[in-house]
Amino acid sequence: MLRLIRIYLIPGAMLQSVMIGGGYGTGREVVEYFTSYGTLGGVFAIAVAAASIAIVFALSLEVTRVFKVYDYRNFFKVLLGRFWFLYEILAAMLFMLVIAVIGSAAGEILHAEIGIPAYMGIVVMLFAVVFLTFYGRNLVVLVLAYWSLFLYSVFLIYLIVVFLYFGDTLTNAVATVEPGWFQSGLQYSFYNVTAVPIILFAARAIETRGEALAAGIIGASIAIIPALMLHVSFITQFPAILGTDLPIYDVFVRLDLSWLKLLYLAVLFGTFIETGAGNIQGFVERLDGWWIERTGHALSQRIHGMVAAVLVILAGMLAQFGIVALIADGYGTLAWGFMVVYIIPLLTIGVWRLINDARNKNFLSDEPRRR
Repeated sequence: MLRLIRIYLIPGAMLQSVMIGGGYGTGREVVEYFTSYGTLGGVFAIAVAAASIAIVFALSLEVTRVFKVYDYRNFFKVLLGRFWFLYEILAAMLFMLVIAVIGSAAGEILHAEIGIPAYMGIVVMLFAVVFLTFYGRNLVVLVLAYWSLFLYSVFLIYLIVVFLYFGDTLTNAVATVEPGWFQSGLQYSFYNVTAVPIILFAARAIETRGEALAAGIIGASIAIIPALMLHVSFITQFPAILGTDLPIYDVFVRLDLSWLKLLYLAVLFGTFIETGAGNIQGFVERLDGWWIERTGHALSQRIHGMVAAVLVILAGMLAQFGIVALIADGYGTLAWGFMVVYIIPLLTIGVWRLINDARNKNFLSDEPRRR
């Protein structure tokens, strides 16, 4: 049973954990790429994103399994050869952007709720993320997996309450489709699947092609279902919800249920921390791989903690630009860069190498018979 969880659930839970903080935790990402294209157009865009993420995730897990590459540096050596560093340039910018988004959101909510300066959100995140990274991969995987279950439970309660309070608005909503939903769904998937190479350290239990493909499809479903749940809830506030910085927080304010809002705030800060920890753990895994090649042993826990602290501080500076601008401009621009550096090479070079590897194995297995 434990092995099945490690194969089919952990990779998807990790992917969701890295994706979830800046977008699902605040709802702004869902509004930007789905709800803004209409009540029905948002559903179409989510379907496109889900299919795209499933394909890329499954193929990436299979490349990881076949070539035994569990950090993104070695993974991209398989796809890009000596040009693997192109992904790292984009990934470094994305690391900073993601952590800046969650830091900005944390600061805004703390300021709105209890009136303390916004920078305190960064301080809280700094301590928690550094703590998780200091204690390493096993703690990060454990915390992120269990927190995903808790988050799903709270989102489900949230959706039920929204139906109870705003059900009439939802059933009477007009089915609208705005042009651009297909491109938006792809764009959303392009920058979110960049989390896949970061969490490859969670895919070590996968041993067969069938397991890799199934884990990719299941993982995509785990990662995208919260977007559908949030989009449905935002339809009850459509179109006023389109102009809010923190859409899900705005819905909680309208519900006026203090116990549910407090529960959401606890989950929200947990998702911010797990997203930051998941991203930084992926970066630390890459540094460890490089250091092991040079010295034969991994970096110390203290170095891991110091790296995490530096990254979070830099992201805190970037967070001053505001969450809406960071999501709309930063994510959208990086999406097309990742399409060129990651998705196209995966669908071409990656598939070709998998086919070639399978042919070589068949040739070697037939050799004794030919002799």
